[in-house]
Amino acid sequence: QQFLNVDGLEGARLGVFRHYLRDGAVDPRIRDLMELAIEELRAGGAEIVDPFSIPRFRWVTRNLSCNRFLNEVNNNLASLGEVAPYSNLRSIFDSGLYAPYVEERIKAALKTSSAPADRRPPCEDVYSDPRNIAFREALLAAMDDASIDAIIYPTWGFPPRKVGDMDSPAGDNSQVLAPARGFPAITVPMGCVADGLPAWLTFVGRAYSEPKLINFSYAYEQRTAHREPPSLFGPIGSDR
Repeated sequence: QQFLNVDGLEGARLGVFRHYLRDGAVDPRIRDLMELAIEELRAGGAEIVDPFSIPRFRWVTRNLSCNRFLNEVNNNLASLGEVAPYSNLRSIFDSGLYAPYVEERIKAALKTSSAPADRRPPCEDVYSDPRNIAFREALLAAMDDASIDAIIYPTWGFPPRKVGDMDSPAGDNSQVLAPARGFPAITVPMGCVADGLPAWLTFVGRAYSEPKLINFSYAYEQRTAHREPPSLFGPIGSDR
């Protein structure tokens, strides 16, 4: 609670990562909401560094992905012991009790099994993997050069898709800068597009900068009150 400061944006230096706002990477409605969010942050006392860029971004982020899905699911189920209705991802797949649109992802994960028990990580963790270390160093150097406290960008470049819709653009921007690289991030509402579908703003900071991020995001939320409760659900804590 000590970091819930309504004036928490005063003096903050925030870098706009426009790589996620380039043509083709974002729905125009999301871009408009992001531009509005930038002005709202500036009005709250933040200093906006626009654009913020990471030198050789495409190069330093190449081959960063590592599919830990299989071992993470299996390790989690194993930690639950007999309480878990399924013991591993294979047993879930064999049950057929999953949404059809995730079938191919499950098959791909099972096909890339690298250990008999499917519980050994396929690569080192984000703090030990050389590729992640190199990217983290490049990102931190860029933040230091720009003297920014946090990076901001739209959490998703497109409105939410319906369950099972694999054709509409997805636009998930949460797989590279954070949290997959080990940096803290906070996502807050920045408005809605048509039909009440939400859009979100992400703040990403350096390691252990959670107090700052809480300050920034809380101050932004209090100033804007963009969150709209879902129309099909009652207030939190109600019986609806």
